[in-house]
Amino acid sequence: MKFLHVGDAAIHYRTAGIAQGKPVIAFINSLGTDFRIWDAVMEALGDDYGYVLHDKRGHGLSGTGTPPYSIDDHADDLIILLDHLKVEKAIVWGLSVGGLIAQAVHDKRPGIVEALVLSNTAHKIGTPDMWNTRIDTILANGLGGMIDPIMERWFTPPFRTADNALYAGCRTMLARQPVDGYCGTCAAIRDADYTEAAGRIAVPTLCVVGDQDGSTPPDLVRSLAGLIDGSAFVEIPGCGHIPCIEQPAAYSAAVRTFLTSLPEHRA
Repeated sequence: MKFLHVGDAAIHYRTAGIAQGKPVIAFINSLGTDFRIWDAVMEALGDDYGYVLHDKRGHGLSGTGTPPYSIDDHADDLIILLDHLKVEKAIVWGLSVGGLIAQAVHDKRPGIVEALVLSNTAHKIGTPDMWNTRIDTILANGLGGMIDPIMERWFTPPFRTADNALYAGCRTMLARQPVDGYCGTCAAIRDADYTEAAGRIAVPTLCVVGDQDGSTPPDLVRSLAGLIDGSAFVEIPGCGHIPCIEQPAAYSAAVRTFLTSLPEHRA
């Protein structure tokens, strides 16, 4: 296990292949998950890339720090980690709140971003009332009562079956996230609006979504793509909000097509 002190939190991270001269992908996971959600994608993409993964503060094995957070807090954690690892350029690939964080990384340090994969995300997600209600409910009652409604947005009905061990594992992963960290990141999403920042994105960008995403529906993700000059948009069939778990093969193939179109990556 590897940890880096960033401000008041020890950030848990993992790397693979970053010292071998390959393009580097920096993954940013979604609300209520840890970086193990990327395992199948890394397996599908193989050794063509180096990888940086980290648990956001308040998630997984990373420290909670001092919630509530801002998206800038999360972006600073990744920027400091990349600097620590001497990664000068990265393909920043963010899922859900990770996509907001990816947009913030580009806005704060555009020179470190080679390309963006903005997955199941938007320039603004939800309303303050929605997030405040979720925060108040979870602080009062814990995450347990929210798990089923969240799973319905994360995954399609065929995935949410009692005999699917992977689905059971995802439920456990969410249930074990620290309440303060989860709610601290809810506050960051509540306060985030990257509508103007999206218009400043000047690197190759792919916006991707599951066709049955209940958290950031296709029309919302398509609206983000419309703000970014020259961006591409892909919809993954038979998929909800977490395509790296539900449809990793189709998801990885779609993103690989985008990555291999980048001038530096063409064979």
